[in-house]
Amino acid sequence: MATKVQREHATEMMSRLQEVYPEARVALDFTNPLEMLVATVLSAQCTDKKVNEVTAVLFKRYRTAADYADVPAGELEEDIHSTGFFNQKAKHLRGIGQALVERHDGQVPSTMEELVALPGVARKTANIVLGNSFGIVEGIAVDTHVSRLSGRMRFTRHKDPAKIEGVLMALWPREMWFKGSYLLIDHGRAVCKARKPGCPECPVEDICPRVGVR
Repeated sequence: MATKVQREHATEMMSRLQEVYPEARVALDFTNPLEMLVATVLSAQCTDKKVNEVTAVLFKRYRTAADYADVPAGELEEDIHSTGFFNQKAKHLRGIGQALVERHDGQVPSTMEELVALPGVARKTANIVLGNSFGIVEGIAVDTHVSRLSGRMRFTRHKDPAKIEGVLMALWPREMWFKGSYLLIDHGRAVCKARKPGCPECPVEDICPRVGVR
């Protein structure tokens, strides 16, 4: 259980990041829930820039869940090849397409329970889809940046995304749950980089414990 002092400290750090990155948002391009879901699946172990390059073409060819469910073997793999791990991602997208057609009338569901029941969809993906497509915030999306910075800022010692999410939900005020992920992502890309964090330029340098940073 987070203490009052821990919550106040975490809130101060996140408030400072909010001032620096007021426009923090998801970097994936999408126009509807299906596109958001597909783009998030493709973003695993891939840059958002590359995903956006791929989906700029992909979303013109695949417009419905049935399009993903019915695509011939090898074709989808070729279309998403440059995102990496394309065989597994294609398998998940086909499975998602089939599940949406069979169980949800071809529409992306708007509940955590239904989303995580889809092939290849864990809480991170579900949180991203719910927050960005439906304005529903049930948790916090934990990606590699969020995980790394949560450790450096001593929000948590956990490495497991589900446990990190639970700790952050207890630390951050609920109104910060959605935006908080993107604040840490932007800060992780701009300043608190994995190999060489720019601590002298960091807006929370004076109150950050810098765990693991020399």
